[in-house]
Amino acid sequence: MDKIKIGIIGGAGYTAGELLRLLVHHPQADIVFVHSESNAGNFLYDVHEGLIGDTELRFSDSFDLNAVDVLFLCGAHGKSREFWAANPRPEGLKVIDLAQDFRDESEGYVYGLPEMQREKIVGATLIANPGCFATCIQLGLLPLAKAGLLNSEINITAITGSTGAGVKPSATGHFSWRNNNISTYKVFTHQHLIEIRRDLGILQKGFDAPINFVPVRGDFTRGIFASITVDCALSQEEATALYQDYYKNAAFTFVTEKSLDLKQVVNTNKALVQVEKHDGKLVISSIIDNLLKGASGQALQNMNLICGLPEKTGLQLKASAF
Repeated sequence: MDKIKIGIIGGAGYTAGELLRLLVHHPQADIVFVHSESNAGNFLYDVHEGLIGDTELRFSDSFDLNAVDVLFLCGAHGKSREFWAANPRPEGLKVIDLAQDFRDESEGYVYGLPEMQREKIVGATLIANPGCFATCIQLGLLPLAKAGLLNSEINITAITGSTGAGVKPSATGHFSWRNNNISTYKVFTHQHLIEIRRDLGILQKGFDAPINFVPVRGDFTRGIFASITVDCALSQEEATALYQDYYKNAAFTFVTEKSLDLKQVVNTNKALVQVEKHDGKLVISSIIDNLLKGASGQALQNMNLICGLPEKTGLQLKASAF
């Protein structure tokens, strides 16, 4: 099989850095260009220092979309639409957008959450990669939605690492502020609620339950830990069986009865889900690495699917347990 020729637009951020870390060792990937006007001419490892010794590629201020099979858009939200307004897309070019621009599945894009619509992704050309919180939270709720069991308010608290805020410095991302500190933000208004509510409504027709989501900034770099509470009549055994059946064919999402901690998934494309019954409540814990299953790892998973490769290619990573 010929190697897949790959281009990256917006190559200097965290998601691009993680994507490059995966692609340089992917057996079927050939990186043709990594575009970054501000870093043009610099080696990739001048920005992504973890790539020292892995590649001698340089950033470019130009690109040829006709020279690649797959294009990853790793720019800021809103930049993807701007990019296509300025550049015609060659026929047949496969696109995976890591921004939020097309997550509403407009303009022919398919929402790239394999645990929900793998078959639709396999036949797609344009993929809108899900948000990190949206991925983690939906993986905790999809089995209940599929069974039509989300009929009361959903209460969610989820904490994320500082890399979720992106590479550009900000007051709340600065080490002096973030270290030994936590805070909430965008309480009940986080932008990922849009895609979460839409997808739950696709699986459970007529879904209209309130979703009370409290995002928390954590004093660590990577990972998301979501704790979700819903009313549920299922027993512990029934709930566990429901989740195990839903994810029985999932490549990266696993249901466990063990207590969860972020080190079980950091540096992997895995998601782990645990369910506990307490009186009439079901408490669902869901964990991912926000930069991998929540961004670049899932993007590569989607590339594998749309290019006809085994889903786990280039993604068989072990967690950094210590």
